[in-house]
Amino acid sequence: MLDLQGTFGRRFGGIGAGVPTPSLALEACAAGDVAVTAAPGAAKQSARALEVARRVLQHYGSTAGVRLHLERTIPAHVGLGSGTQLALAVARALAELYDFPRDVVSLAAATGRGQRSAVGTWLFEAGGLVVEGGRRMGSQGAAPLLARLAIPSDWRCVVALPRGASGTSGDDEASAFAGLPSPSDAEAARVSHLVLMALLPALLEDDIGAFGRALTEIQCINGKWFSSAQGGTFAPASAQLIDRMPEWGAVGVGQSSWGPTVYGLVRGDAAAAALSTSVTTYLGDRGDVFTGPFADGGATVRRIEAAAEHRDNRSAETRS
Repeated sequence: MLDLQGTFGRRFGGIGAGVPTPSLALEACAAGDVAVTAAPGAAKQSARALEVARRVLQHYGSTAGVRLHLERTIPAHVGLGSGTQLALAVARALAELYDFPRDVVSLAAATGRGQRSAVGTWLFEAGGLVVEGGRRMGSQGAAPLLARLAIPSDWRCVVALPRGASGTSGDDEASAFAGLPSPSDAEAARVSHLVLMALLPALLEDDIGAFGRALTEIQCINGKWFSSAQGGTFAPASAQLIDRMPEWGAVGVGQSSWGPTVYGLVRGDAAAAALSTSVTTYLGDRGDVFTGPFADGGATVRRIEAAAEHRDNRSAETRS
């Protein structure tokens, strides 16, 4: 985040990037009621998908229904924005079925997402690295997109999800934000300066070393802002991994949101494989590791053939 205090009338702001895995896939078809089914690994998020579908239909004053099937989901409450991606995917599927507005700002409004960070909202639309400008005081809309830049195709991200810990979310997150001390103007200025004059130029010039140094410094400053709520500059389950990943070759490291997810940045498949092996060995059976390029696009939608009993209904699949 860029500014927790909102010195200039805008709070939060932020930067973020999308990764292809872990990912979400859901299928939707028109129906007379609202119901959700799920593959075994996705069943835990069925209730959330059901709630979102009802909220979106109510938002548009629609009495229609939908049958949703969750094929796979992003792990919840670990700092990967699973709630935003699921909400926007459900809303986009309903928009396809019933011709509701499809633009991402409307999707966010219909689902109530983007109340603090709009990073996940803009990544749903098109991927890459995004910078959003924070919300005006009193505004209910998603923060504006300031920049979206492609990430070089040979940059790789190693994402580690330690098991047995979860980040702050929901009402607990709102309470945590309310209790955070305001950072100094100098620290907020330093973060913005790093983004504008180090991080973004390094990305455009394909200078992964300079990018990684700026990213790591931003993460350390941000971490101090949240330390009173998360027990240190980084979450306890994240801190040791963040310390070790540079030793194993990462040129930039950080914690995603409240964690415990952490990530390391490298160039090329060989460096990514080496870092992934070190992280996997360190975690053992205490976590999962995902390795790959950054996402160069947002959610995709395609029409599929409906099941025989619903052959007369419209059908859509939403993936993000």
